[in-house]
Amino acid sequence: MRLLGITALVIGYPLLAHYTNISAHGQHLGALLSVAPLLVIALAMAWNSPRRFIMLCGLVLLCIALTTEWSALEQHFGLIYWLQDVGLQLILLMTFGRTLLAGRQPLCTRFAQAAHPPLTPQHELYARRVTVAWTLFFAAMALISTLLFFLAPLAIWSLFANFLTLPLIALMFIAEYWIRRWALPDVQNTRILDAVRAFRNASELPR
Repeated sequence: MRLLGITALVIGYPLLAHYTNISAHGQHLGALLSVAPLLVIALAMAWNSPRRFIMLCGLVLLCIALTTEWSALEQHFGLIYWLQDVGLQLILLMTFGRTLLAGRQPLCTRFAQAAHPPLTPQHELYARRVTVAWTLFFAAMALISTLLFFLAPLAIWSLFANFLTLPLIALMFIAEYWIRRWALPDVQNTRILDAVRAFRNASELPR
């Protein structure tokens, strides 16, 4: 049931969001959909906060503020869609990019170390380059989203944000897999989920 719910959300939300972007009568639904993810995240954070009561009261005040400005929200819900899309791309960009700073281990190197210890120098160099590639990928996605939103019709941006983002990420995974097979033929190929599980298990071990 959880898998079905996640599948319905992944498919249904982009479809509804795209409908509100191309429909002349979708302002109310568009405003609701644009703030729904933010409110759900805020509710989860407030509920799990040590100061639950204060955080929940703040969330109630936020909802009251949204209702008082609902008409303006209906006119500009597309901007909130864009902020969510670019915000997610920038978070992923920083997740990969900050590990490339001096003195830090690149994120893909950490995944590879968990899945294929110990790493050869060639594998370490490749993993660092993959981290750079993912950083540049999410930077490009954020830039393309911004250019399309401000320079192209909203329907074009909506197609990109709602229906091309996940396929492009999947294509990036596939391309990296085949490049890895060519660049590191002696390394046992591991699925990304296996690498993530190995990294998570290694992180949970007592030090």
